[in-house]
Amino acid sequence: MAEHPLSALEKIDPGIRKHLDEISEFVYSPGALPKKFKILVAMAFDAAHGADQGVRALAQAAINCGATKEEIAEVLRVAYHLAGIGTLYTASAGLRELGL
Repeated sequence: MAEHPLSALEKIDPGIRKHLDEISEFVYSPGALPKKFKILVAMAFDAAHGADQGVRALAQAAINCGATKEEIAEVLRVAYHLAGIGTLYTASAGLRELGL
């Protein structure tokens, strides 16, 4: 299993991961929007911000919540429309490992 991206920060701030996990639980828990939709939105943000490993992790999380390839593609189209072509290059790099 790959090392957590915040593992270096955890060494100097051991409580940070617990705090972030609690915030993530709050943010992604089902409410007016289903968890799958919230994860797809987060994936679009990561694509727009150049975080290909975030795209990979969030696309997998969305799939685990029942997202389809078509839903992932549509969300990435919206992100591209609003944030530009770099979004698609980032998304493609992130999705490559998932075989989508």
